[in-house]
Amino acid sequence: MSRPLDRSSRPAVRRRVGAAGLAGLTALLLTGCSETVKRGFLPKGVTENSDDITFFWNATWLWALAVGVLTWGLMFWCLARYRAKKGDNTLPPQMQYNVPLEILYTVVPVFMVAVLFGKTVELEEKLLDTSQKPDVTVNVVGKQWSWDFNYIEARTYDSGVQAELTGKPGVEETLPTMYLPVNKRVEFVLTSRDVIHSFWVPQFLQKLDMVPGRVNRFQVTPTETGTFTGKCAELCGAYHSEMLFQVKVVPQAEYDRQMATFRDRGQTGFLSNSLNRSGIEQGQQQYLPPGVRESDVREEEGN
Repeated sequence: MSRPLDRSSRPAVRRRVGAAGLAGLTALLLTGCSETVKRGFLPKGVTENSDDITFFWNATWLWALAVGVLTWGLMFWCLARYRAKKGDNTLPPQMQYNVPLEILYTVVPVFMVAVLFGKTVELEEKLLDTSQKPDVTVNVVGKQWSWDFNYIEARTYDSGVQAELTGKPGVEETLPTMYLPVNKRVEFVLTSRDVIHSFWVPQFLQKLDMVPGRVNRFQVTPTETGTFTGKCAELCGAYHSEMLFQVKVVPQAEYDRQMATFRDRGQTGFLSNSLNRSGIEQGQQQYLPPGVRESDVREEEGN
């Protein structure tokens, strides 16, 4: 004789099946995430610091999400648990304070902010560390609305002109182009001719301002060859959106050939970044790297 079905066990079975299904769906979503999602929707980094930056970016967002879920969960739980009952017009118990709870929600946020601040400083110091000797030094000069590149060790330069975004094919070939050798430590020395600009190559996952009268620096080691788009990330005037450039990361031999091409064109020495737009005379308050003499400085026509 068969035993009668215990209907009281059905909810428990359904809960187990639902939990198993949810766990399976979560695992499927996590394993099926695209590389873009795993990077936190950041561009694919192409420097030796990319993994550290991406990890920190994702960690901060996950931490923020955890805090949000906890906060929203407590809010909705309170709304459901302590909602007014039908026909109950009495006031609920009034509590003025709860010392343990107040200590908890004061200490925990302070601890979280302290950890986040400490890790931010730690990563920032690593990204801005210029104590190592670079293989290549490039003085990047921002100007309304283009870029100049001084290649210090190669003793040559290239001067850019403002891009014309016509929407037609081939515009990219007219952009100022900076060449870098792959797997070599590069130091960018950032200066400005006129107003505040910001040097940004999205695939490098970091940027730095270019302030008139100041010299900012950072180093990267490009780990992949390719052509990457750079831009000014600081609103700098009417044609800010057209202040674009390209970065070509190439093998060392190709980099050497390109430097020789610049020299063959007569682009030798160091292109001045004097702040004449600010009323400062030519040659004053300019960045001169070690080994570069005043006689090496070339004043760009039309400045």
